[in-house]
Amino acid sequence: MGFFRWVSLIIIFHFFAATRVISDSSLSSIPTKFLNFAKNPEVSNWMVAIRRKIHENPELGYEEFETSKLIRAELDKLGISYKYPVAITGVIGFMGTGQAPFVAIRADMDALPMQEMVEWEHKSKIPGKMHACGHDAHVTMLLGAAKILKEHEKEIQGTIVLVFQPAEEGGGGAKKILDSGALENVSAIFGLHVAPNMPIGEVASRSGPLLAGSGFFEAVISGKGGHAAIPQHSIDPILAASNVIVSLQHLVSREADPLDSQVVTVAKFQGGGAFNVIPDSVTIGGTFRAFAKETFLQLRQRIEQVITGQAAVQRCNATVDFLDEEKPFFPPTVNDGNLHKHFRKIAGDLLGVDKVNDMQPLMGSEDFAFYQEVIPGYFFMLGMEDASVERLQSVHSPYFKINEDAFPYGAALHASLAASYLHEFQQDVPVVEVNHHDEL
Repeated sequence: MGFFRWVSLIIIFHFFAATRVISDSSLSSIPTKFLNFAKNPEVSNWMVAIRRKIHENPELGYEEFETSKLIRAELDKLGISYKYPVAITGVIGFMGTGQAPFVAIRADMDALPMQEMVEWEHKSKIPGKMHACGHDAHVTMLLGAAKILKEHEKEIQGTIVLVFQPAEEGGGGAKKILDSGALENVSAIFGLHVAPNMPIGEVASRSGPLLAGSGFFEAVISGKGGHAAIPQHSIDPILAASNVIVSLQHLVSREADPLDSQVVTVAKFQGGGAFNVIPDSVTIGGTFRAFAKETFLQLRQRIEQVITGQAAVQRCNATVDFLDEEKPFFPPTVNDGNLHKHFRKIAGDLLGVDKVNDMQPLMGSEDFAFYQEVIPGYFFMLGMEDASVERLQSVHSPYFKINEDAFPYGAALHASLAASYLHEFQQDVPVVEVNHHDEL
């Protein structure tokens, strides 16, 4: 009896070993299969049409009602279930088995308060609003990934969660998504951002810190207005504000460790309305950034001390507001090491290993970082520049453009990273008691 038991065990072992080989082979073919599907003219043209609709009707943070409506309409056509509203305008779609493990892929939806200066057929129809950071492309590529995954839904070994998030541009929409509880069963999350200065068909990222934490500040410096010809009868807030701005630059140049990257930038200065009148007050504002949370908090404290102290030297009063409600602090974007290995493998299979680049950390910020504080997460840059056609302007420029030829790559990467994660990591994900929600 013992002999037959051992024979049975050996047969079972060889069966599972063979199954694993088949699984590994199948796993490496997923990216190529998905990219070929995304490059089909019917699919790529569909993505382009969606992006142009979104681009023509940009909406600011927590106002993305029409964008959300378009997303829900496309998910309905694809037969993908979703929950709405989440975080005011957000949409959380889901597909696969409905069981663990869960993996999420995310796109942000909001535009910027800018006037588009690019003259083309699908220019923004809303004065003073523009998709100048590529979020219209991000939504499009996530919908493209949804289309790919729906076509291969029977192969999904778990549940893929589609996160269409509002208010990335300073509104902290990611935090509201988390606070809703919609992602509490998710084991990993992926996100991307278009990169206008990187060749199309290439990607870049890194393990560990990628983007800085950021915060905002606004200060009102009050003095005593009067005629410019008799300044001795006034207390000049413009002079005080000028000294404040110069002193704030010393926080980085003379107080920061040169090996601990920090930025303090004053980008707003409002005061006075006449050539010969000293105003009663001046308002300044800006941003500060750092990679370490301790450094960030120290910088915040010193900004307040410098503003109030320097204003006092010039006989002015100052109040400082860090805008915690309107523009919450964004933590640093820190990529998970294991997901970095996964990304390099999948992106290498899809694009070629020579197209997967390491990048240096940037002082820009991303509210994707909120997800990474509670879920292992990975964020990467997707190239879209074709130098033979034109040089693209940077994000947040009124002349910013999207190269729509990048869409198949972004959609296929989203889909491949999520589907392959479920294949590769499902044995490593601990079995937990799942809190059941409509969306999961």
